[in-house]
Amino acid sequence: MKEKTLEKIWEYGGSLVLALLILVVGILLIKLVIKITEKALDRTKLDKSVHKFVLTATRYALYIVLAVVILTSLKVPTAPLVTVLGACGAAVALALKDSLGNLASGIIILANKPFIRGDVIEVSGVKGKVQSIDLMVTTLKTYDNRIITIPNGTITASVMVNHSREENRRVDLTFTISYDSDIAKAKDVLLAVAESNPDILDDPEPVIGVAKHEDSGILLDFMVWCETSKYFDVKYYLGEQVKAAFDEADITIPYPQMDVRVIK
Repeated sequence: MKEKTLEKIWEYGGSLVLALLILVVGILLIKLVIKITEKALDRTKLDKSVHKFVLTATRYALYIVLAVVILTSLKVPTAPLVTVLGACGAAVALALKDSLGNLASGIIILANKPFIRGDVIEVSGVKGKVQSIDLMVTTLKTYDNRIITIPNGTITASVMVNHSREENRRVDLTFTISYDSDIAKAKDVLLAVAESNPDILDDPEPVIGVAKHEDSGILLDFMVWCETSKYFDVKYYLGEQVKAAFDEADITIPYPQMDVRVIK
């Protein structure tokens, strides 16, 4: 009887020593894997937020595996535990379906970088400058100083326009002149206004042409290129200066009129 008791104590003691050894070696290996993963991530162009998420997820996953291995070495049945963990994971994933979708979208945004902090984007009817990009949401600041938070899942599922990605941007304007005005003269006036602004690029050249014949006048397209950061400066400059130049050149900008005839 004593021999069996001593044998069981020896067996349990051996299992305990093995478990402790696995724990120590496992912790050292996890730290090594995390360090290697961190160095590998530093060589990539991924955002730091993705680095943190990957390292945290890897660390938790490795510790779970280590715990299962230790329990197995102690001859503790792990099948029920794995089943419970799987069921809990499925329940949590179902409950956090939208949040996990936003998380996955955040990783996609940070990895592909369709926009970065400081870009002006337009998505889901909202336009503003990107203030921050987190794993779950992206924050925009509008021109009227409002802060808008958009779930990342909404961004990846919508058509997104980045107004800042390219170095240069085209300013598209239209002006209407009367049918009595000289089209060639009006085009020369528009070209002169474009040449008067140093922010307007010579290459590509300004584009000026007749876009449409409307009921009250002739619609002219006026398209010029400038640096993206100068877009609004150029747009407002042209809107003001073209009116003044047309007035000086006696080019009429028509407005709706109605003739009323009274029959007695």
